[in-house]
Amino acid sequence: MIRRLRVRFVCVNMAIVLVMLCAMFATVYALTQKDVENRSRDFLRAAVEDPDRAEHWAERDAPHPPYLLLEVDQAGEVSVLFSGGLSVEGQEEMETLAARTEGQTEGVLRDMHLRFSSRQSPEGRRLAVGDISGEQWAMEGMLRNFSLIALLGLGGFLLISILLARWAVGPVEEAWRSQRQFVADASHELKTPLTVILANAEMLQGSGAVEDRDRQRAENITAESRRMRSLVESLLELARADSGILREEPVSLDLSALTERTLLPFEAVFFESGHPFRWQVEPGLWIRGSAVRLGQVVEILLDNANKYAAPGGAVTLELRREDKRRCLLRVCSQGAAIPNGELERIFLRFYRADAARSASGSYGLGLSIARSVAAEHRGRIWAESNEEGNVFCVRLPLERRPRE
Repeated sequence: MIRRLRVRFVCVNMAIVLVMLCAMFATVYALTQKDVENRSRDFLRAAVEDPDRAEHWAERDAPHPPYLLLEVDQAGEVSVLFSGGLSVEGQEEMETLAARTEGQTEGVLRDMHLRFSSRQSPEGRRLAVGDISGEQWAMEGMLRNFSLIALLGLGGFLLISILLARWAVGPVEEAWRSQRQFVADASHELKTPLTVILANAEMLQGSGAVEDRDRQRAENITAESRRMRSLVESLLELARADSGILREEPVSLDLSALTERTLLPFEAVFFESGHPFRWQVEPGLWIRGSAVRLGQVVEILLDNANKYAAPGGAVTLELRREDKRRCLLRVCSQGAAIPNGELERIFLRFYRADAARSASGSYGLGLSIARSVAAEHRGRIWAESNEEGNVFCVRLPLERRPRE
């Protein structure tokens, strides 16, 4: 959880910085491009209206785009009035320029990288054409520079964000660590008195020293002690998972065989509960992990299916290869569909979508434990629902070959 919180903190910071950089660079780029275009356009307009002034600017080497001033007479003949660093290849190209700009006062010929401005004169039509390839090159260079600055800035801010995330999440991490330690210590300390209470209650029941009127009370003590012991063991399980402590070292194991061994005792359970049970397990699916923990996931999903399936609703288990690297375990149960808004929340600790489920002995910890086990094995667990019922899926990475 702490790691996800750090990642979220860094992602939010980076998103904010990225949006701000893009907004600033886009604004500067747009304003610069508009200013460059306006300067070029104003120069061409001045060249068309006053050729002598434009020629004077060119002679003084004043800043201006390479341009060409043409005149189209009444007969359609095109001639060069002045060349300010831009030349054309023969009469044919000049006539092409005159034809493409006919009836327009100004515009851009992007395929030729030219901007033009045209005005009617007593002699015919005057046409100023400017080269905009320099403008385009300058704007492309600015875009490249902006991109480089953005990458360097984002890289530097990423390092700063990671350091800030560690500092900002530090108190939360310490509180979370203290809470985990408290749960583990409290659960461990509760196990001993519960074991003593349960042992004494069972001894009283078996000794015959309890009178008939007190026998029910002793049975209640035994039953509640067992429930509390189950809760404490679940809390310890979660505390171990939070601390990254596995019950056993991961080994290469046949998940197919493990699943079959785990589901066989449930056939009788489903039969007594009136739930038709079908299963299909693809053989030879090997995985590296803990047999105890993975078997616990299968037990949790089957137990949930037995508890919450509709009366007479069928339960189906399927284990198959999903692709070359992963396998998929699916447990389907017919019953009331879980609302879409609850599909993620049911994996939270002590969460039950239906409060009445607590009467079935559920504490809302089983799916949390299953999610922890899936995460330990670099897998993922999720729930789906439809009109037919609910499906719990576990995706796990396969081992390429069993290790000797």
